[in-house]
Amino acid sequence: MNGVELFLLGRTLMKIGEAAMPEPEGGSAAHAGSTRAVLIVASDIATHPDTAASEIATRTGLPQSQVSTSVARLKEAGAVTTTPDPTDRRRALIRQAPQLSARVKEVRATTIDDALTTALADSTPQARKEVTAALETLARHLTPQATARFTR
Repeated sequence: MNGVELFLLGRTLMKIGEAAMPEPEGGSAAHAGSTRAVLIVASDIATHPDTAASEIATRTGLPQSQVSTSVARLKEAGAVTTTPDPTDRRRALIRQAPQLSARVKEVRATTIDDALTTALADSTPQARKEVTAALETLARHLTPQATARFTR
């Protein structure tokens, strides 16, 4: 496998992950297309607690406005909390919420089974089990913290 193949595989996996995400209550197309940004921001916050939106934008390469929108969605879902930065009261520090909200629990409890079945429509049940096992192995070894080892 080369870098291009890995990149394309990553995009495919992201699409499957997006398809597996449950719609927000009362949602639908209201947040379509922004799931990826929200997940990138949430992952960054998990690995860098008490961080400012500008720092997230620098680390992720996302525009500041997209980070702010993602943080607002995460805050609305009860996934993160913000507190004023004691060294600069104009900035807010963002961290994961101490308790899981109902929405976070719902998202984490949703499996990829249906999305994977759709993506692998021409495969056998055994092949889907093999892919699921391979993804579980990758998830154990390639945690979100692994991305912190790379710089832009």
